[in-house]
Amino acid sequence: MTLPEIAILGILLCTLIFFIWGRWRHDIVALGALLACVAFGLVPAADAFAGFGHPAVITVACVLVLSASLQSTGAIDVVAHKLTPTSGGAVTTIASLTGLATVLSAFMNNVGAMALLMPIAVQLAAKLNIPPGRVLMPVAFGSILGGMTTLIGTPPNLIVSGYRAESLGSGYQMFDFAPVGILVVLVGVIFIALGGWRLVPKRERTDAEGFDTGKYLTEVRVSEDGKANGMLLRELDLKLQDADAEVVGMVRDKVKVVHPYGYQRLSKGDLLIIKAEPETLSQAINVLGLRLVDNVKPPEVESNDTENDSSAAGDAVFSQDNREAVGERTDENIPNKPYTAWVDRKVTAYGNYTLRGGVTSRADKEAAPRASDDSEVVLVEMVVMPDSALIGNTAAELRLRSRLGLNLLAISHEGNQKIYRLRQTPIKSGSVLLMQGGAEALAQFASIYKCVPLAERTVRVPSKRRAMYASGIMVGAVALAASGIASAAVAFAAGMFAVMALRVIPLRQVYENIDWSVVVLLAALIPIALAMEQTGAADSVVNALLYYVAGGSPAIVLGLLLIITTLLSSVMNNAATAAVMCPVAVSIASQLNVNPDAFLMAVAVGASCAFLTPIAHQNNTLILSPGGFKFGDYWQMGLPLTLIVFAVAIPALLYFWPL
Repeated sequence: MTLPEIAILGILLCTLIFFIWGRWRHDIVALGALLACVAFGLVPAADAFAGFGHPAVITVACVLVLSASLQSTGAIDVVAHKLTPTSGGAVTTIASLTGLATVLSAFMNNVGAMALLMPIAVQLAAKLNIPPGRVLMPVAFGSILGGMTTLIGTPPNLIVSGYRAESLGSGYQMFDFAPVGILVVLVGVIFIALGGWRLVPKRERTDAEGFDTGKYLTEVRVSEDGKANGMLLRELDLKLQDADAEVVGMVRDKVKVVHPYGYQRLSKGDLLIIKAEPETLSQAINVLGLRLVDNVKPPEVESNDTENDSSAAGDAVFSQDNREAVGERTDENIPNKPYTAWVDRKVTAYGNYTLRGGVTSRADKEAAPRASDDSEVVLVEMVVMPDSALIGNTAAELRLRSRLGLNLLAISHEGNQKIYRLRQTPIKSGSVLLMQGGAEALAQFASIYKCVPLAERTVRVPSKRRAMYASGIMVGAVALAASGIASAAVAFAAGMFAVMALRVIPLRQVYENIDWSVVVLLAALIPIALAMEQTGAADSVVNALLYYVAGGSPAIVLGLLLIITTLLSSVMNNAATAAVMCPVAVSIASQLNVNPDAFLMAVAVGASCAFLTPIAHQNNTLILSPGGFKFGDYWQMGLPLTLIVFAVAIPALLYFWPL
């Protein structure tokens, strides 16, 4: 082996280790690998960032924008709800939903397709009285399978096509992946629907009613001689941080304030609702001179009037009827009341008070112009998307209540619903957040921070005209690329231009909907893949594979390449897997003097065959907490499905792309 070969393989090995370790994001690792290749002279400095102009990268970015236009205009929602079964058994429902996922993910971002169908899957699981994971995992796997069928279905297909264009002069067309992909999808969906879903472990997850926060809501009153009297609410919150406690509401002058403004000054008689661990709450209360509330009188009537409504008792927090309705004890002398005592299935917060949005006086209104009067306070579970800005941040850093008027009540991740030190817990991809606040504020939060509400959404088409534009543009771009009139990059760039020119979505949202981490990942790995081929490192790997493992048989090497690619995609990003394995595939074909398309297609199938672990694909991560899954739950249905893909794909590759 030459020195350049050793260097590129060493960098690649380190890159794979960092990918699998997962400590840093994939795009950061890929960029570091690219810079290392430049430093060692393996990639010319002038060509280091040529990947950003690569057709595959341009196509990925444009497809993400077109997918976002379909989602935001409501066009896909209408299709999804019309095609979703409203009746039928588990087999029919799972087959329909999984099939719908495969169709949607063939023409749009498969993470977007999964996010769209996830709330529907949760609702249908409840209707069928089966664990939600047994519907979520089939839908997730179906969305991954669907990406195999078209050029734009998944980034690995674009990488494979782009590498073919660089090495052999031309890339693949829109539906060149379909012959093998459709066969794999059909057999895979049939397996999932007829029996595969039964292999998914029964995991009962916690819903919003029984979310085990590990904390209690306690009523305390500000006493005249206590330290809290005269303190700003934000100062009190800072004092409570040591006990991992926070104020989630207050009552002042008979008005319930659900998200109090941080610069409100506390005064004698204010009633605060504090969420904290029972073990640390007493100490915090004693230090601040707060007084536990007991003998609270329930309100005589529900107040929906002004703040001066005299028909509601000012001290009331829980109504007798409300507690009895949820089966909770009604002993008024017990100050610590569990969170579930006051959660109604739809909307209940702190008893039957008028719930107002965060201001209680003229001074407060002047200090907090953004506060709004939300008459309805709701609890919503939200799943954190892989590209959410929340990832890596804590509730304390985000300052959700002071900035957005929202309360984070609990976090669930990897089946762990009871998380201590809630405000200091970093949020992860796939975490389920239990959020409280106004319905409109929560919807805005979910949109801005890219979270998926786990609740059935009303089908809304903000503008039929825009929905028609979005649908027409996507169909036109696909037709343009499929006909060969224009390359995929040009066709979808034209579609993106049309979306912007017609203002199908606000212009500021166009670039927000591009996953720049994927763009950087692809742009950094493309020069590395070319360097593997140019240095001869790919040939060295192939020689070992051919003569020491496969004995020179093309069919055996094809199967081995598919297996290796699948195993790599189970522990690292699938686009990165495709970029690493493409040079190996072309080198194998060159040394065996056979058709390279069969081997490149094997890489495409293997890179999308990501069913064994929750980190193999973003959709697997997305269902981790909503399904209540553990790390080892995926292989139980994923391994049989992977073997079925092998059994179907290898003969299909040899038939449609003969050696």
